[in-house]
Amino acid sequence: MSFQKVLVALDRSLQASAVFEQAVSEVKVKGKGSLLLVHALRMDAEIPTGTFMGLGTIADLDTYGILKRVQQEKIQQERDKAIAWLQTYQQQAIAQGVPTELTCLIGTPGAGICELAQSWGADLIVLGRRGHQGITEVMKGSVSNYVMHHAPCSVLVVQGMMETSVATPLESVT
Repeated sequence: MSFQKVLVALDRSLQASAVFEQAVSEVKVKGKGSLLLVHALRMDAEIPTGTFMGLGTIADLDTYGILKRVQQEKIQQERDKAIAWLQTYQQQAIAQGVPTELTCLIGTPGAGICELAQSWGADLIVLGRRGHQGITEVMKGSVSNYVMHHAPCSVLVVQGMMETSVATPLESVT
């Protein structure tokens, strides 16, 4: 089977390079096709919507506005970092003769990847699996499992080694 449009979901795990190389090789097999590199930023922390000072005052609205602006700035900074990181992979693919686009999603990674694959017309999604099991998989969720069950096209999962990391409120995942 020849894949023409390959969506490559990359995260900052140790296996990102292996996922990328697998996707490039899938396109290069037939000598034609293109890649769409994607990184998803998951927002785990929501801004509280209740009163901050307990009075329901203008100060509460100001505090909410400040917190919202700080959160948006943080998201933009993370997005800018992700785009710069993806550009290094994009340059590698282009150097190998593979036309490559990139994007950064903000939201739920699994659903975002599937929606992007649908709208872009991907015929293959390549992504990694960190190897989480049991309670860790339940707590962190399994993007690869979600994508395998909801993707509009074929999915290639590159198995990886389990990593230990500390989650942050704004966590980069695929």
